[in-house]
Amino acid sequence: MESGKQLTGTLALAVFTVVLSSLQFGYSLGVINAPQKVIEKHYGRTLGVWSERAAVLSGNGTEEDGFPEAGQHPAVVMYWSLSVAVFSIGGMLSSFLVGFVGDLRGRIKGLLMINVLAVTAGLLMGLSKMWKTHIMIISGRAVMGLYCGLILGLVPMYIGEIAPKAYRGALGTLHQLAAVIGILISQVIGLDFVFGNDDMWPLLLGLSGAPAVLQTFLLPLCPESPRYLYIIRGKEQEAKESLYRLKGPYDASADLEEMRREKEKADREPRVSIISLIRSSLYRQQLFVALMMHLSQQLSGINAIFYYSTDIFTRAGVSQPAFATIGVGVVNVVFTLVSVALVDKAGRRTLTLVGLGGMCCCAVAMTVGLKLQNEYSWMSYVSMSAVFLFVSFFEIGPGPIPFFIVAELFSQGPRPAAIALAGCCNWTSNFAVAMFFPYIQTWLNSYVFILFAVLLLGFTVYIYLRVPETKGKTFEEISALFHKGRKKSAQGPNNGTELQQLKTSTDA
Repeated sequence: MESGKQLTGTLALAVFTVVLSSLQFGYSLGVINAPQKVIEKHYGRTLGVWSERAAVLSGNGTEEDGFPEAGQHPAVVMYWSLSVAVFSIGGMLSSFLVGFVGDLRGRIKGLLMINVLAVTAGLLMGLSKMWKTHIMIISGRAVMGLYCGLILGLVPMYIGEIAPKAYRGALGTLHQLAAVIGILISQVIGLDFVFGNDDMWPLLLGLSGAPAVLQTFLLPLCPESPRYLYIIRGKEQEAKESLYRLKGPYDASADLEEMRREKEKADREPRVSIISLIRSSLYRQQLFVALMMHLSQQLSGINAIFYYSTDIFTRAGVSQPAFATIGVGVVNVVFTLVSVALVDKAGRRTLTLVGLGGMCCCAVAMTVGLKLQNEYSWMSYVSMSAVFLFVSFFEIGPGPIPFFIVAELFSQGPRPAAIALAGCCNWTSNFAVAMFFPYIQTWLNSYVFILFAVLLLGFTVYIYLRVPETKGKTFEEISALFHKGRKKSAQGPNNGTELQQLKTSTDA
């Protein structure tokens, strides 16, 4: 059987098991939106700044200091904002530990260890009515953020290392597919007649830890990454056994030879820490591409679309905007499936360019629709269509590809540090958009999408000029693509020169 073409039951189980973490990430991302009003009431009562009676009196105009809605009280606003933002802060902090956790005991044991965080977070939020609600939820969201910051690095790293070359893109995209399914599940069960109500919301938040429980039972059945076993631990026989478990009976000599060459190169290189990776001129081009891919994902305006979609649907006369937003979630899932099918045929670069270019056009269409919908009623349907198309283009390329392409761009030595830096870049830009978008929206109003159109155009041009196609290539071949344009002294097989260059840059 030809090496690199096998899809086995063990490989399917391993990928399914690790993407349960991605499902949990998506669920945690979306779950906080639906029950906002209900949770704000609990915050108001717990803090002693709001009550139903005061709200009624305030509504009748008989009490000056009352707030008709708990969410209008400054203390509640502050604690609610913290509940949403602390998730990103946790992710930012823990993204730097991805390499350490992944290399400490292996990818599988690393995922097993951090499940303690997910279960703890689920319990804190699920039992939040038992003590001070705001403290419990903020603590739970912070711990869940720490967990998600780690899995956003570990999951693509593990899948990238175990996937056969021919299916690396499709299997890598499953991380994003699981995340958007998680978002959709959270939107559906967050409806007020399901769990998004006064009685059931703690269960809704607590369920974010449920996939970790199932995963804890399945992870021991998954093989460790052969690349980790061979290149990091030097265990050739165990790596070979892991390859056979993942790919079935086949001639593993080509895979082992590729790993042997990568190990030799890794052994000659100093250990690449985050600081030395930033300083090294040898990896600068790859690192810049990795960071730009993640920036293009977060600064594309996708979060703004989810923030604005209910408003757009309301203006367009949709009687149940919450259901229209769930419709956007369904489109999310469908087009991520399209990406899974296309990514190993069309290629990473092509799909990213098509996605970013399409989103740029949709952002312009949305601006035109929003500006003219008061003059022409049919323009509201232009805005609605633009929302659905914007999400479709995002999930075809810019959504899933940045997560797994970083693992493809770097060899074993710098890979954990690169994934950690890219993850931190993703979380930081996510946090920045969440914090500043409402202010930018107030300032620019419906012209806000022109800002995103300009950013999208810039990212499209950069990726067209700088990002190579990685489809169907070995990690060595991808690395060689970046060194083609370098001077001969810093090129190719002369690893001594590469080592010297890295040493120079790390000592600088």
